[in-house]
Amino acid sequence: MNREYLKGHSRELGREMELLVFGHSGMPLVVFPTSQGRFFDYEDRGMVGALAPKIDRGEMQLFCVDSVDAESWYNKGAQPRARVMRHVQYERYLLHELLPYLRSRNRNLQLAATGCSFGGYHALNFSLKHPDLVAQCVSMGGAFDVHQFLDGHYDDDCYFNCPPDYMANISDDWFLSRYRRMRIVLATGEWDMCMDQNVKMSEILNAKGIAHWLDVWGDHTGHDWPWWQKMAVKYF
Repeated sequence: MNREYLKGHSRELGREMELLVFGHSGMPLVVFPTSQGRFFDYEDRGMVGALAPKIDRGEMQLFCVDSVDAESWYNKGAQPRARVMRHVQYERYLLHELLPYLRSRNRNLQLAATGCSFGGYHALNFSLKHPDLVAQCVSMGGAFDVHQFLDGHYDDDCYFNCPPDYMANISDDWFLSRYRRMRIVLATGEWDMCMDQNVKMSEILNAKGIAHWLDVWGDHTGHDWPWWQKMAVKYF
Protein backbone atom coordinates (compact mmCIF):
# COMPACT_ATOMS: atom_id res chain seq x y z
CA MET A 1 0.00 0.00 0.00
CA ASN A 2 1.21 3.48 -0.85
CA ARG A 3 1.81 5.40 2.42
CA GLU A 4 3.10 8.97 2.51
CA TYR A 5 3.86 11.26 5.44
CA LEU A 6 3.79 15.01 4.88
CA LYS A 7 4.59 17.95 7.12
CA GLY A 8 4.44 21.61 6.26
CA HIS A 9 3.78 25.07 7.60
CA SER A 10 0.17 26.25 7.52
CA ARG A 11 -0.27 29.95 6.83
CA GLU A 12 -3.84 29.85 8.10
CA LEU A 13 -2.91 28.27 11.44
CA GLY A 14 0.61 29.67 11.87
CA ARG A 15 2.02 26.26 12.76
CA GLU A 16 3.24 23.00 11.30
CA MET A 17 0.56 20.54 10.19
CA GLU A 18 1.03 16.85 9.51
CA LEU A 19 -0.79 14.48 7.18
CA LEU A 20 -0.80 10.81 6.19
CA VAL A 21 -1.92 9.67 2.74
CA PHE A 22 -2.85 6.05 2.02
CA GLY A 23 -3.50 4.67 -1.45
CA HIS A 24 -2.85 5.76 -5.00
CA SER A 25 -6.25 6.40 -6.59
CA GLY A 26 -10.02 6.19 -6.22
CA MET A 27 -12.44 8.24 -4.14
CA PRO A 28 -10.53 10.79 -2.00
CA LEU A 29 -11.55 10.49 1.64
CA VAL A 30 -10.71 13.22 4.17
CA VAL A 31 -10.37 11.49 7.55
CA PHE A 32 -10.77 13.58 10.70
CA PRO A 33 -9.34 12.27 13.98
CA THR A 34 -11.29 11.84 17.20
CA SER A 35 -11.39 14.38 20.06
CA GLN A 36 -7.98 16.04 20.31
CA GLY A 37 -6.71 13.21 18.14
CA ARG A 38 -3.84 13.06 15.70
CA PHE A 39 -3.37 12.34 12.04
CA PHE A 40 -1.91 8.89 12.79
CA ASP A 41 -4.84 7.61 14.89
CA TYR A 42 -6.77 6.12 11.95
CA GLU A 43 -3.76 3.96 11.15
CA ASP A 44 -2.82 3.14 14.74
CA ARG A 45 -6.38 2.10 15.62
CA GLY A 46 -6.71 -0.37 12.78
CA MET A 47 -9.01 1.63 10.54
CA VAL A 48 -6.57 1.77 7.61
CA GLY A 49 -6.00 -1.96 7.96
CA ALA A 50 -9.73 -2.60 7.86
CA LEU A 51 -9.98 -0.68 4.58
CA ALA A 52 -6.71 -2.00 3.13
CA PRO A 53 -8.26 -4.27 0.46
CA LYS A 54 -10.23 -1.37 -1.03
CA ILE A 55 -7.26 0.99 -0.77
CA ASP A 56 -4.98 -1.53 -2.48
CA ARG A 57 -7.51 -2.01 -5.30
CA GLY A 58 -7.46 1.74 -5.97
CA GLU A 59 -11.05 2.28 -4.86
CA MET A 60 -10.21 4.97 -2.31
CA GLN A 61 -7.38 7.22 -1.21
CA LEU A 62 -7.24 8.37 2.42
CA PHE A 63 -6.03 11.81 3.51
CA CYS A 64 -5.72 11.59 7.31
CA VAL A 65 -5.57 15.14 8.63
CA ASP A 66 -4.38 16.44 11.98
CA SER A 67 -6.66 18.31 14.38
CA VAL A 68 -6.31 21.49 16.43
CA ASP A 69 -9.05 20.52 18.90
CA ALA A 70 -6.72 21.08 21.86
CA GLU A 71 -6.26 24.67 20.63
CA SER A 72 -9.92 25.26 19.77
CA TRP A 73 -12.99 23.58 21.27
CA TYR A 74 -11.13 21.76 24.05
CA ASN A 75 -8.85 24.65 25.04
CA LYS A 76 -10.22 25.53 28.45
CA GLY A 77 -7.34 27.96 28.96
CA ALA A 78 -8.69 30.25 26.25
CA GLN A 79 -11.79 32.38 26.12
CA PRO A 80 -14.70 30.76 24.26
CA ARG A 81 -14.48 33.32 21.46
CA ALA A 82 -10.82 32.42 20.92
CA ARG A 83 -11.71 28.71 20.83
CA VAL A 84 -14.26 29.27 18.10
CA MET A 85 -11.93 31.46 16.05
CA ARG A 86 -9.23 28.81 16.19
CA HIS A 87 -11.72 26.39 14.69
CA VAL A 88 -12.54 28.94 11.98
CA GLN A 89 -8.83 29.10 11.16
CA TYR A 90 -8.77 25.30 10.97
CA GLU A 91 -11.61 25.37 8.46
CA ARG A 92 -9.64 27.84 6.36
CA TYR A 93 -6.65 25.50 6.50
CA LEU A 94 -8.84 22.69 5.15
CA LEU A 95 -10.30 24.86 2.38
CA HIS A 96 -7.25 26.81 1.28
CA GLU A 97 -4.37 24.43 1.97
CA LEU A 98 -5.47 20.81 2.40
CA LEU A 99 -8.03 20.62 -0.44
CA PRO A 100 -5.78 22.23 -3.09
CA TYR A 101 -3.09 19.71 -2.19
CA LEU A 102 -5.63 16.87 -2.28
CA ARG A 103 -6.86 17.98 -5.72
CA SER A 104 -3.29 18.10 -6.99
CA ARG A 105 -3.05 14.42 -6.11
CA ASN A 106 -6.54 13.19 -6.90
CA ARG A 107 -9.02 14.59 -9.45
CA ASN A 108 -11.92 12.31 -8.51
CA LEU A 109 -14.93 14.57 -7.91
CA GLN A 110 -16.57 12.23 -5.38
CA LEU A 111 -14.89 13.79 -2.35
CA ALA A 112 -15.91 12.16 0.92
CA ALA A 113 -15.42 13.10 4.57
CA THR A 114 -15.46 10.81 7.57
CA GLY A 115 -14.57 10.65 11.24
CA CYS A 116 -15.33 8.87 14.49
CA SER A 117 -16.62 10.52 17.68
CA PHE A 118 -15.67 14.23 17.49
CA GLY A 119 -14.16 13.46 14.11
CA GLY A 120 -17.73 12.70 13.10
CA TYR A 121 -18.61 16.26 14.10
CA HIS A 122 -15.84 17.65 11.91
CA ALA A 123 -16.87 15.47 8.97
CA LEU A 124 -20.55 16.39 9.15
CA ASN A 125 -20.02 20.08 9.89
CA PHE A 126 -17.53 20.51 7.05
CA SER A 127 -19.76 18.61 4.63
CA LEU A 128 -22.89 20.56 5.51
CA LYS A 129 -21.09 23.90 5.25
CA HIS A 130 -19.54 22.99 1.88
CA PRO A 131 -21.98 20.74 0.01
CA ASP A 132 -20.56 21.99 -3.26
CA LEU A 133 -17.28 20.27 -2.36
CA VAL A 134 -18.35 17.10 -0.52
CA ALA A 135 -20.39 14.32 -2.14
CA GLN A 136 -20.38 11.82 0.75
CA CYS A 137 -20.21 12.11 4.52
CA VAL A 138 -19.93 9.21 6.95
CA SER A 139 -20.03 10.01 10.66
CA MET A 140 -19.44 7.15 13.12
CA GLY A 141 -20.39 7.80 16.73
CA GLY A 142 -20.47 11.54 16.05
CA ALA A 143 -21.27 14.28 18.56
CA PHE A 144 -22.57 17.43 16.89
CA ASP A 145 -23.58 19.98 19.55
CA VAL A 146 -20.73 22.37 20.41
CA HIS A 147 -22.56 24.27 23.17
CA GLN A 148 -20.70 22.17 25.74
CA PHE A 149 -17.44 23.90 24.78
CA LEU A 150 -18.67 27.50 24.94
CA ASP A 151 -19.31 28.23 28.64
CA GLY A 152 -22.48 30.12 27.72
CA HIS A 153 -20.84 32.17 24.97
CA TYR A 154 -22.64 32.21 21.61
CA ASP A 155 -22.18 34.23 18.42
CA ASP A 156 -22.57 33.78 14.68
CA ASP A 157 -19.38 31.73 14.37
CA CYS A 158 -20.64 29.39 17.07
CA TYR A 159 -24.04 29.12 15.41
CA PHE A 160 -22.63 28.34 11.97
CA ASN A 161 -20.45 25.59 13.41
CA CYS A 162 -23.20 23.86 15.37
CA PRO A 163 -25.07 21.60 12.91
CA PRO A 164 -28.16 21.00 15.09
CA ASP A 165 -28.68 24.78 15.25
CA TYR A 166 -28.07 25.98 11.71
CA MET A 167 -29.65 22.94 10.07
CA ALA A 168 -32.87 23.38 12.03
CA ASN A 169 -33.26 26.86 10.52
CA ILE A 170 -31.85 26.49 7.04
CA SER A 171 -34.17 27.32 4.14
CA ASP A 172 -31.77 28.31 1.34
CA ASP A 173 -32.45 26.09 -1.66
CA TRP A 174 -28.82 26.36 -2.79
CA PHE A 175 -27.85 24.33 0.29
CA LEU A 176 -30.94 22.13 0.52
CA SER A 177 -30.74 21.01 -3.11
CA ARG A 178 -27.12 19.96 -2.62
CA TYR A 179 -27.80 18.21 0.70
CA ARG A 180 -30.44 16.15 -1.07
CA ARG A 181 -27.81 14.90 -3.52
CA MET A 182 -25.25 14.14 -0.83
CA ARG A 183 -24.82 10.68 0.66
CA ILE A 184 -25.03 11.18 4.42
CA VAL A 185 -24.52 8.35 6.91
CA LEU A 186 -25.05 8.80 10.66
CA ALA A 187 -23.81 5.59 12.23
CA THR A 188 -24.07 4.90 15.94
CA GLY A 189 -24.68 2.05 18.36
CA GLU A 190 -27.41 1.24 20.84
CA TRP A 191 -24.87 1.66 23.66
CA ASP A 192 -23.10 4.63 22.10
CA MET A 193 -23.05 7.65 24.43
CA CYS A 194 -23.63 9.82 21.34
CA MET A 195 -26.66 7.92 20.04
CA ASP A 196 -29.12 10.61 21.15
CA GLN A 197 -27.24 13.28 19.20
CA ASN A 198 -27.43 11.13 16.07
CA VAL A 199 -31.16 10.55 16.49
CA LYS A 200 -31.72 14.28 16.99
CA MET A 201 -29.64 15.13 13.92
CA SER A 202 -31.60 12.60 11.91
CA GLU A 203 -34.88 14.18 12.98
CA ILE A 204 -33.62 17.60 11.84
CA LEU A 205 -32.58 16.24 8.46
CA ASN A 206 -35.91 14.46 8.05
CA ALA A 207 -37.77 17.69 8.77
CA LYS A 208 -35.88 19.33 5.91
CA GLY A 209 -36.56 16.48 3.49
CA ILE A 210 -32.88 15.51 3.35
CA ALA A 211 -32.38 11.83 2.62
CA HIS A 212 -29.79 10.15 4.83
CA TRP A 213 -29.05 6.89 6.58
CA LEU A 214 -29.35 6.76 10.37
CA ASP A 215 -27.89 3.36 11.15
CA VAL A 216 -28.20 2.34 14.82
CA TRP A 217 -26.24 -0.86 15.41
CA GLY A 218 -27.52 -3.42 17.90
CA ASP A 219 -25.62 -6.20 19.67
CA HIS A 220 -24.46 -3.83 22.44
CA THR A 221 -22.49 -1.69 19.98
CA GLY A 222 -20.78 1.13 21.83
CA HIS A 223 -18.41 4.02 21.26
CA ASP A 224 -15.01 2.54 20.40
CA TRP A 225 -12.66 1.57 17.61
CA PRO A 226 -13.57 -2.14 17.18
CA TRP A 227 -17.10 -1.13 16.15
CA TRP A 228 -15.89 1.75 14.01
CA GLN A 229 -13.63 -0.65 12.08
CA LYS A 230 -16.67 -2.73 11.15
CA MET A 231 -18.69 0.37 10.29
CA ALA A 232 -15.97 1.71 7.97
CA VAL A 233 -15.95 -1.55 6.01
CA LYS A 234 -19.74 -1.44 5.71
CA TYR A 235 -20.09 2.15 4.51
CA PHE A 236 -17.07 2.37 2.23
